[in-house]
Amino acid sequence: MFKRMFLFLATNMAVLALVSIVMSILGVNPQQFGGLLIMAALFGFGGSIISLLVSKWMAKRATGAHVIDTPRNEAEQWLVTTVRRQAEAAGIGMPEVAIYDAPEINAFATGANRNNALVAVSTGLLRAMNRDEAEAVLAHEVSHVANGDMVTMALLQGVLNTFVIVLSRVIGRAIDGYLGNRDGYGIGYYLGVFVLDMIFGLFASMIAMWFSRHREFRADAGGAALAGKQKMIAALERLAQSHGASTLPKQVAAFGISGGAGGGLKRLLMSHPPLEERIAALRNAQPDASSLRQGVVA
Repeated sequence: MFKRMFLFLATNMAVLALVSIVMSILGVNPQQFGGLLIMAALFGFGGSIISLLVSKWMAKRATGAHVIDTPRNEAEQWLVTTVRRQAEAAGIGMPEVAIYDAPEINAFATGANRNNALVAVSTGLLRAMNRDEAEAVLAHEVSHVANGDMVTMALLQGVLNTFVIVLSRVIGRAIDGYLGNRDGYGIGYYLGVFVLDMIFGLFASMIAMWFSRHREFRADAGGAALAGKQKMIAALERLAQSHGASTLPKQVAAFGISGGAGGGLKRLLMSHPPLEERIAALRNAQPDASSLRQGVVA
């Protein structure tokens, strides 16, 4: 928790330092942009924080997930028992456990509080995977919760949003001044902001997706620590064999256990690493007693 707060503060300081350098290079007075910084922070963090706070409600509504309050059959009882055991091992509160109707093998976790999260699996997963493979998938999702990945992603997106808003408008104002408009905002400003928002937004998305791919490797390591390395590898191999288009809504697709495939520029915008790379990383990992601490609660 303290490590995450430190990284968050350090990242914000780095962004402010970069913006100050850009302002100095462009000859812009930082005092003129105090209101812009406040506005950018409100809009940049406001959207990501609100999305995080309503993520559980949105995920259940978007997928039509049925939360298991009282298990109706042996399969639901097994799901609840397995998640409870893994949550205790990871040192987090018991998440809500849900099932949603979808043909593909998939699962996701979300929630603003690691002690009050949601772990959901698809009906396709329950049909296609054996208990060992399903246990590993559940462990992967519990690891996401224990790592605080949802909160970290929301904070990262808030920082990136703020960076995009501020930098595009600072440079847009400089472009406008270069074109001779010293009073108010002219076409150079609006056109510059429009173009720069798209360019910086693309780079911000690349950074966010890089972190998303990184956290998948960590969640795989945590899943291996909770359920067993061979079970985690077997689960990913099963995903690779039957991998198809995900029906998860866009709001929770990044939190599913599997993502899309692609190369080139598309690869930079992938939320998940290729399954082959994830399997290779697990096979090459050195098994030790500290893997649970490193992969789940780091």
